Amino acid sequence: MTQYGTWVSYGGDARVWLAIGLAGVAGAAALAGTRLPLPVRATRPGPVARVAMISAWIASIVAFLVCLSIYVRQYIHAYNLTAQTAAPKDPIAPITLTAALAVFIIIITRPSPGFGTRLASGVIGALAAPMIFELPFDLIVMARTYPPIPPDPALYRALFFVPLFLIEITTLLLLRLSPMVRLTRATFFSFALMLSVWAVWALAGFGYPSAPLPTALNIASKILAFVTALTLFLPQRPAPGQAPQLDGNEQAQPGAALRAG
Repeated sequence: MTQYGTWVSYGGDARVWLAIGLAGVAGAAALAGTRLPLPVRATRPGPVARVAMISAWIASIVAFLVCLSIYVRQYIHAYNLTAQTAAPKDPIAPITLTAALAVFIIIITRPSPGFGTRLASGVIGALAAPMIFELPFDLIVMARTYPPIPPDPALYRALFFVPLFLIEITTLLLLRLSPMVRLTRATFFSFALMLSVWAVWALAGFGYPSAPLPTALNIASKILAFVTALTLFLPQRPAPGQAPQLDGNEQAQPGAALRAG
């Protein structure tokens, strides 16, 4: 039986259509990776835009915490839960935390640019990486979360997911603050691989990771989401015979050409 705090698996034609849709989006992402003129950097926001982005991110977190407290109170009241009621185990959380730490360490240990930029970029990368997974994932499971919260399940789903979507979107937008971020072909291909794993997961019902198969598929796709994030921070490799390109915030130093030679 499906436990509370999870979601109801897809079945019948629904899982087939979900798998087809995910495979189609994966194919579109892979095609974009081959056709678009990549790599490309996003336009850096100005000081006012940076303050607005960070403020929106903080406000979305505050809004989610407020809405979550209302959701949990109604949840406990509707189902007569107690503090001793056990929540379903989350076998993926340690994988998520380990992968976030790995992304952070890889970014800050790059040889350039300056340490301050690498530190800020490492934090942004570690925060944004799980959102590459969570944003499309929540769109898939939001209508199937279990159990419904009376008296208006749709209202309480919106109360939970709308501010959560705002957190996910504003966190991804923080990537624009880093001068190290570039969209590359590897970014599109890694994202396409993640969606391909989801297509297989969909054929199996896209169930909660409480059995070996959905757990393995969840972990594999979560790791691919972090790989996707990491590709945004990889240094650009120069073409044969071309001088290495500096990161966006690096300035050429006197005698750099002589040192390179």
